Amino acid sequence: MSKYADEVAATESSGGVEPARVRQLWHLLEPLHAVLYYAPEAFEEAAALGYATEERWPSYFPFRAAPLGPVGSRAVASAFYSFAPGMVAEHIDRAWTVASPESVLAARQRAVDRAYRTLFGDRVDSPGLAEAAALARRAAEAANTAGRPLAAANAALAWPDAPHLQLWHAATILREHRGDGHLAALLIAGLDPAEALVSFAAIGAASVERFASRGWSADEWAAARERLAARGLICEDGTATEAGRALRHQVEHHTDQLAAGPWNSLGPDSTARLAELLGDYWVTVIGSGLLPSETTLGIGKV
Repeated sequence: MSKYADEVAATESSGGVEPARVRQLWHLLEPLHAVLYYAPEAFEEAAALGYATEERWPSYFPFRAAPLGPVGSRAVASAFYSFAPGMVAEHIDRAWTVASPESVLAARQRAVDRAYRTLFGDRVDSPGLAEAAALARRAAEAANTAGRPLAAANAALAWPDAPHLQLWHAATILREHRGDGHLAALLIAGLDPAEALVSFAAIGAASVERFASRGWSADEWAAARERLAARGLICEDGTATEAGRALRHQVEHHTDQLAAGPWNSLGPDSTARLAELLGDYWVTVIGSGLLPSETTLGIGKV
């Protein structure tokens, strides 16, 4: 039996949730959260606040960072990690002069309400969605947010009343909880923000062109490749060595471990039920065409 299989068996015997289930819930919840950054309704709400909408970044940064309050680009770059600091500064340095974080938070809730109603129709009021929202909320409320700034900031916000908005809010807390843990795993692996992307591209998680959306210059990307090559983690052609692949596997495994707490609290039966309930909504979002077919998250590839 492999080391990974041993760990799965130990988790099952202790009453915890399998690592594969932890990963599955991320795959199911991430698109439900990401609607905010791609739905037409979100761009309309952003435009009403005064943000440019020719591309998604002018609204993405304030929408995601608003729970932190009117913080500067250095704090946002730290929390978001993989974005080039210059790109963060370009959008955050003026974000709070356009609209306050409180106004942005209200706008993103309106955006999700409208987008979910467009996507799901009458199902926003269905018993199944209400059950899914209740289960996701239980998991989110069980999340330990110590050392996880984005998860903590979202968890500190008031819960909305409507079940479909509770589902989105829970998905947001849980995805940021996982993301904050992922940054800890990258730090343990000794991967700085640029190296995190270069090493991920090296294992085929997404194309180099897709990762270019994070704002790093060609020189910064090349320098990160050189640093990783010096550590024996990538080859001259930019693909990962065996050691590079092993390190990235370790990062993803640590991320799953750090994300498991809320799901262990919810328990195997309830997490399985939540996965079952979310399937139809996941299919709707993926089938809507709103989200890009390739992302920098590596969903389905790692």
